[in-house]
Amino acid sequence: MPEFDLLVVGGGPGGYVAAIRAAQRGLSVGLVEKERPGGVCLNWGCIPTKAMLRSAEVFQTVSAAADFGVLAENVRFDFDAVRQRKDGVVEELTDGVAGLLRANGVTVLEGHARFTGPTTVEVHEVGPSPVFPGGPRYAAAPTTAIRRVDARDVIIATGSVPARLPIPGADLPGVITSDGAFGLTEVPRRLVVVGGSAVGAEWASLFATFGSEVTIVELQDRLVPLEDTDIGTALGRSFAKRGITVLTGSTVESITAAAPLRVTVAGPHARALDADVVLVGVGRRPNTADLGLDAAGIGTDARGFIEVDDQLRTDVEHVYAIGDVTGRALLAHVASHQGLTAADVIAGRPAHIDYTVIPAATFTHPEIASVGLTEEQARAAGHQVLTAKFPFAALGRPRTFGDTEGFLKIVAGQQHQEVLGVHIIGPSASDLITEGALAIALEATLDELADTIHAHPTLGEIGMEAALTGLGLPVHIAPRQR
Repeated sequence: MPEFDLLVVGGGPGGYVAAIRAAQRGLSVGLVEKERPGGVCLNWGCIPTKAMLRSAEVFQTVSAAADFGVLAENVRFDFDAVRQRKDGVVEELTDGVAGLLRANGVTVLEGHARFTGPTTVEVHEVGPSPVFPGGPRYAAAPTTAIRRVDARDVIIATGSVPARLPIPGADLPGVITSDGAFGLTEVPRRLVVVGGSAVGAEWASLFATFGSEVTIVELQDRLVPLEDTDIGTALGRSFAKRGITVLTGSTVESITAAAPLRVTVAGPHARALDADVVLVGVGRRPNTADLGLDAAGIGTDARGFIEVDDQLRTDVEHVYAIGDVTGRALLAHVASHQGLTAADVIAGRPAHIDYTVIPAATFTHPEIASVGLTEEQARAAGHQVLTAKFPFAALGRPRTFGDTEGFLKIVAGQQHQEVLGVHIIGPSASDLITEGALAIALEATLDELADTIHAHPTLGEIGMEAALTGLGLPVHIAPRQR
């Protein structure tokens, strides 16, 4: 008789959500986790970076307090206090998740899970990380097996870890990943960021606000290359105004040990850069080391990700996988929805996951958020499209807010004017994108967005104003010349 109806391996935003939903459906649930609950998102990703970015935002605002008629002299920041606040936020949230697991009757087993069969695992002790004090324990190898666990069904939710680029010198002291950035005890004077996607751009934005001399090296022709071209171009202009050097179409050829580090850049912006810290923010790989997938007969694709269907089933009966380890969309909110879906399927309820509407946000300054198709993707898919932009500078609320940078862009079908994509750069973009996600999910048109009364004065009016512009009926910007 299995010890649990369901065993969840990994307690991140996919795993703990799946465990809670399964317990609510009446299943006996065990969860194996070797760190604090919450996974990368709560401990080393979403939450701690946003806590630090908020500190940077407050520092930036207070530094410009005179613009608001507020006099604040000798404005400084305390990086140790910034880190302590971040740790406090993380502790509150991870303790909250632990409490929720207890309240729902989930049994938490601390350690590293290693499969010995399709639905059988051994739980091993794990030592402290050799990377840096307080670092993620996935960097340490599991040791003694302390318990054997059988379950009727298993969900693998072990997430991902930062990828290391094959750059000579990438293993030198002072060359770190996004996880290693949390081990920094002071703001680097000169920072080179390898990769201008979401992770690299966020760290670049944060340390530039705190006074670092930042250079970003990005292989593609613009920052955040997965976003709409107009968004990446706008972010590049904004970063340049802030003094961040962006070298696009370029690669890091090597890093050599010196005092400081010497970074050799190849491409159209070839040069040698001095850096106190080099932060590699390029890519992630599935966290399946020492998991024993072979013993369970679980296959992976060429990149090492576990393949699943739209009900999160693997090719092994009774074994499911969710979150980053599936490689579908490496986002915490996708992992959570996958977890809910898998738990419902295991509980015998009809469920499947739909990946057509996935919002994403990048917490740079200015913020970026998007959902649906970019203009390029829509045209490549054969759509006849129209696009509409509306600037934050033409709204009242951003003016009172003191932050007018950026715009909202709608990509819509030419014939029926259905919303295909929404792309935002500007204040509170991550909050505003939800209307775009709903519009696409409900197959809304520009007419329907424009006819929906929006509260005034708000940032949210920008969606209505962009829709009016797309209809050729702009109210608060001049009409396009015919």
